[in-house]
Amino acid sequence: MKRAAGGSWRSFKPEMASTARVAVAPTCRILGLDPGSLRTGYGLIDCSAGGERHLASGCIAVAGADFVVRLRRIFEAVAALVAEHRPDEIAIERVFVHRNPDSALKLGQARGAALCAAVAHGAAAHEYAPRAIKLAVSGYGGAEKDQVAQMVSMLLQLKQRPGADEADALAVALCHAQTRRLATIVSTPAAGVRSSARVAVRGGARP
Repeated sequence: MKRAAGGSWRSFKPEMASTARVAVAPTCRILGLDPGSLRTGYGLIDCSAGGERHLASGCIAVAGADFVVRLRRIFEAVAALVAEHRPDEIAIERVFVHRNPDSALKLGQARGAALCAAVAHGAAAHEYAPRAIKLAVSGYGGAEKDQVAQMVSMLLQLKQRPGADEADALAVALCHAQTRRLATIVSTPAAGVRSSARVAVRGGARP
């Protein structure tokens, strides 16, 4: 599995972040998810040629219940969000290896519950590595949570800084928005024409 290198936003490459094929469209509503067995962050943004606009965000807290009940609550809460806002695409953080096998298993199950609810209406899902998300939002793959929250707040012009889980979910959504934007640039026919013209000029030929 490829890993996104840290250091600069110039080194960010979409193919390092997601294995899913990105469908390029002029406008898109994205639901970002940061699943957890106790708290699941979510963030909804609208994307257009003018940039990204914050729509809604928050945290689904399910602590204090039996684990199976928590999974059901995560599923129902995410399903309600999808039914209300009808996102076009889902962005979710890729599972990482956890030192504690039990914790990793619970995280995977919570992630599965959230993902199943999110794609129930046919929205495409895209996965991103944690370092790729941080790199896309802050320019550094090893950024701390406070740095990510600050950048999310600035990029979406939020009135107050979001909590950690909420910020992480919005960061996933912004990462996917950036990937879509780059994919749009790469797929634009005019870009290829301009590149060919520049090559011809360098070779001495008339454009």
